[in-house]
Amino acid sequence: MPATTAVPTPVVLPLPKAMLWLGGTLLFALALYYFIGIDQGATSVFGDNMYIHEFVHDARHFLGFPCH
Repeated sequence: MPATTAVPTPVVLPLPKAMLWLGGTLLFALALYYFIGIDQGATSVFGDNMYIHEFVHDARHFLGFPCH
């Protein structure tokens, strides 16, 4: 009895849908980079609270971003 092998078929995305996914991923990555790498609390775009800074404080040091 011959063994059957599965042949993978590629996923084809139309260009507009691919650009939408790429744009969404880029916005998400930039927001993540801002909150982990740039937001300093006192100089935050979202006010002078330190909630976001303290929430991602250990991740900042783990990824090599200085904050003090």
